[in-house]
Amino acid sequence: MLVSRAGEVLHLMSYGMAVVTPKRLPMRLNTMFDLASLTKPIVAVALMTLWERGKVNLHDRVCEYVPELSASEKRSITLWHLLTHTSGLPAWAPLYRMCESPEEVFRVIAKLEPEARAGARVVYSDLNFMLLGRVVEVASGVPLDAYLRESVLEPLGMSSTMYNPPPKLRELTAATELCKWRGRVIWGEVHDENAYFMGGVSGHAGLFSTALDLYRFSSMMLSGGSLRGARVLSSDTVELMTENHTRGLNSARGLGWALREDGWQGGELMSDKAYGHTGFTGTSLFVDPEREAAVVMLTNRIHPSRENEMILEARPAIHDAVLSILDCLG
Repeated sequence: MLVSRAGEVLHLMSYGMAVVTPKRLPMRLNTMFDLASLTKPIVAVALMTLWERGKVNLHDRVCEYVPELSASEKRSITLWHLLTHTSGLPAWAPLYRMCESPEEVFRVIAKLEPEARAGARVVYSDLNFMLLGRVVEVASGVPLDAYLRESVLEPLGMSSTMYNPPPKLRELTAATELCKWRGRVIWGEVHDENAYFMGGVSGHAGLFSTALDLYRFSSMMLSGGSLRGARVLSSDTVELMTENHTRGLNSARGLGWALREDGWQGGELMSDKAYGHTGFTGTSLFVDPEREAAVVMLTNRIHPSRENEMILEARPAIHDAVLSILDCLG
């Protein structure tokens, strides 16, 4: 867990075990975690660098980049719809079982029954960011992992953030689930089945990272798009990403970020300008610009089973406790 304020790390500690089976290894300050959906806001930042470079427009139709969507009712979906989870696409689909190869994925997504009309309501969906990952590749002309490394990770010094960690880093990673589909404990490889099917690289999941690297990412956001002289985004773009784009709908969303609202995982004490994201594996990053504070909490809550859901109550309570202490410190 890491807590920062005004660019300074106030608390950085590791607790418990990174692996309990097939062997036992303790958590370390540099343990790498499977971020799961916490991948999404990092990919959103990469997409916004393309927007700043004039390579994409937020109101472009997705089918301009993913032609498989052209022949369906989904041809009206825009990049803005994907970023705000207002595309109407289903929350999830077992594409790894529905497709024979990764090349089929976007054809199958194009045939899925939508849950809502585009723009009508927020339906948080992995499929949105699977499509966004593909948009990044088409617009940049290079694979997603390469563009993300060039546009975000390297400028910020996030050297421990990557897709598909090499085998030599396995014992530095936290294990996740005993997977029935793969028949083994997932350790050092992506947990998400669809991301695994896509070769470990996708817009919705697949990144591994550390608390200190996510501190660098959150510091960039809090500093208006730059860190130690390296500018990733303009301050106007950071502001655009973290404002409410879904007023009047059923949930508050920025561009790639969840925003402060009742019942969210950030707790009750964060300011109205707060934003954040969680990951299924037990990861989260929440940022409060009014306090210039960020809380990175990385856990392996699904190791060895996803049945453990205690984090859903613990996470907001921990955030509230942290913010109470920060407010007392003045």
